Amino acid sequence: MSEAAVRRIAQTRRRRFERLVARAIDELPPDVLAQLENVEIVIEDEPAPRQMARADDADALFGLYEGIPLTERDSAYGMVLPDKITIFRGPLERSFRSPSAIAREVRITVAHELGHHLGLDEDRLEDIGLG
Repeated sequence: MSEAAVRRIAQTRRRRFERLVARAIDELPPDVLAQLENVEIVIEDEPAPRQMARADDADALFGLYEGIPLTERDSAYGMVLPDKITIFRGPLERSFRSPSAIAREVRITVAHELGHHLGLDEDRLEDIGLG
């Protein structure tokens, strides 16, 4: 297979993944969407070394929230860079082979990381089925 063909396939897979993440965000309830204050959602192929250091299992690091949860913001909060939610394509695609399984896990991962933005801890996310 030519290098150009490999690039086209990779671009197609990435665009498909980006659409899954966009759809997961679009399907969030309006009250959750209204709370997305100063947060950026990005897609990376793989976690960076500093991000992997925060995970127990780098292959299971599907997403990561970095920032100050809404519940911890006070009147001094302002003029700060946006919080960041990163969704990692590589670990998700390696862990889930079927398109429907990947789509389901992208939805769960987006909701899980947004839960952290809203101030939910791992125990609470587990209680509501997002752990």
